[in-house]
Amino acid sequence: MKTKNSRNAYNENTAKQYISDEKPIISVSSEVETQYNWIDGKRTDEVTGYKLYFVQEGVNPFMVKFVKKPSLAPFLSEVRLDKLEAIEIRSNVYFRSEGVRVVK
Repeated sequence: MKTKNSRNAYNENTAKQYISDEKPIISVSSEVETQYNWIDGKRTDEVTGYKLYFVQEGVNPFMVKFVKKPSLAPFLSEVRLDKLEAIEIRSNVYFRSEGVRVVK
């Protein structure tokens, strides 16, 4: 028998379990990474998203996926992630956001 996983979709509450609203989020990306669709082991030209990396005190560096190409914040700047959501799959947590804004 399988247990029912109620966390089978991205949501903001899951993100709040891992990323604190009380501590600053710091951008550590030097470029926006583009994710492409792969079919039969070959990369297509279809873009599926974009990735940036961030850190927060008490949390290992984490990657956030964006559907629309985000603006690149200056390296080590404090940022706010718009509508940060997360999903737990097996023992991994994946994040996505609608945008990124520089705070300082």
